[in-house]
Amino acid sequence: MSALQISFWVVAMLVVLALAFDFMNGFHDAANSIATVVSTGVLKPQQAVLFAAFFNVVAIMVFHLSVAATVGKGIVEPGVVDHHVVFGALLGAITWNLITWWYGIPSSSSHALIGGIVGAVIAKAGAGKLLGAGIAKTVVFIFVSPVLGFFLGGMMMVLVAWVFRRATPLKVDRWFRRMQLVSAGAYSLGHGGNDAQKTIGIIWMLLIASGHANASDAMPPAWTIWCCYLAIGAGTMMGGWRIVKTMGQKITKLRPVGGFCAETGGALTLFIATAMGVPVSTTHTITGAIIGVGSVRNPSAVRWGVAGNIVWAWIFTIPASAFVAACAYWASLSLF
Repeated sequence: MSALQISFWVVAMLVVLALAFDFMNGFHDAANSIATVVSTGVLKPQQAVLFAAFFNVVAIMVFHLSVAATVGKGIVEPGVVDHHVVFGALLGAITWNLITWWYGIPSSSSHALIGGIVGAVIAKAGAGKLLGAGIAKTVVFIFVSPVLGFFLGGMMMVLVAWVFRRATPLKVDRWFRRMQLVSAGAYSLGHGGNDAQKTIGIIWMLLIASGHANASDAMPPAWTIWCCYLAIGAGTMMGGWRIVKTMGQKITKLRPVGGFCAETGGALTLFIATAMGVPVSTTHTITGAIIGVGSVRNPSAVRWGVAGNIVWAWIFTIPASAFVAACAYWASLSLF
């Protein structure tokens, strides 16, 4: 078998692994898109995942590939990435996703992937090969996205309460059962737009490293874009029900008006981040928005202990996935 053939089959295997991560991203993060609309009873679970998956894929026609460019070209110095680095990054992210899904913890698939890239690159060449601007932008938004989600979700709740202050609770509930379909669709659109692009970015990184694409290309191959959007949509259709329960019921109890405000605040945050090319956590975003809505209603209605456990998972995501990625990188040196 020639070196070119070996390279092709290794690249093909890693592309499949990346799409498996993308599928798992949708599966793991389905809760972010559907938890509020399911917990308020606006949609049944199976209706909700189909609804969310549709908008995940529709996002391909809405957002520019700014996030894919950040992941593919803005985190690691050119020439450092090889198939061992990509393998380590993906295995680190997938492992952390499986662990947090099993325990029903809504952690960040996005930051698991970034942590995986960081860990694999450090194992190969040291921290000096990481690009500070791209890493800093991602790390800053670990804190910015939940705070912005909290603020926008809370402000939406205040605004809605003021606009509908004279309406009866029954009328408000009936109206926002319809409006929540709009907000859930918008959030799923933002979820697909930001999260699918992270996998596009790592496949683009792999194709550049293996010589199957040029670093000067403005766009990755079209097949990578379609495959990644379809993979995340398929994963969302499967739904990670363990995490749905945590997001939709354990943090705070939501009614349709609260679900609308949380989803709208989260969607606005995702739209802003995606336009800026920042790979943010949809999990962090919607969790912050849900807590913001619950806090406006009644701070004691928020189960702060559950929220605290989620924050601990956020803190451990990057170092944990980086550690697994480094181990996977070293193991891959003897595998292929």
